[in-house]
Amino acid sequence: MSKYKFIIFDCDGVLVDSEVISNQVLVDMANEYGANIDLEYAFKYFKGSYIDACLERIKKLAKKPVSNSFIEEYRNRSFAAFKENMEPVKGIHHVLDNLSLPFCVASSGPEEKIKLNLKLTNLLPYFEGKIFSCYAIQKWKPAPDVFLWASKTMGFKPEECLVIEDSLSGIKAAINGGFDVFGYTARDYKNELKAHATKTFNNMEDLLQLI
Repeated sequence: MSKYKFIIFDCDGVLVDSEVISNQVLVDMANEYGANIDLEYAFKYFKGSYIDACLERIKKLAKKPVSNSFIEEYRNRSFAAFKENMEPVKGIHHVLDNLSLPFCVASSGPEEKIKLNLKLTNLLPYFEGKIFSCYAIQKWKPAPDVFLWASKTMGFKPEECLVIEDSLSGIKAAINGGFDVFGYTARDYKNELKAHATKTFNNMEDLLQLI
């Protein structure tokens, strides 16, 4: 029997395989302003962050003033790219179909983006009425607020919950809120999560055995 009563999933990189898509868009746009970065840089500094923080870093790297419409343009380009290329994380449908515990999603992305990506991957029916966005409370990871909000709303204490994350900022947010957190390491290229997470796993279908 699991020690946990509730699961909180991150979205990008945990439910939907969006990290390469969204970070490549950021790289392309940043380089249009002379930032001269690559996808490896984006995974190190942008993954798990929110767009305002990413933009501030890009502005420091840029060789010319960054347009005031950068974020709007990023949303337009990334949403278009999602619609063309989005896939669910391999094995996630099997996990959700066989998970005996209740669950929700808590993400740094805007609710519109979360819903779009879940819809594109046929995951939205699993999470209707159980979507928590940092934008709704204006608090972003590594602050724990979105996880605390999700657990309280769903009727569970942090110590009763397990968070599933793929970014270092997400791992730290869970820890800061008093949650156990499992790190999904399929795209943990720098091997950053193991030193911080309660446990790590590389294959999504292994999660069922781990909990």
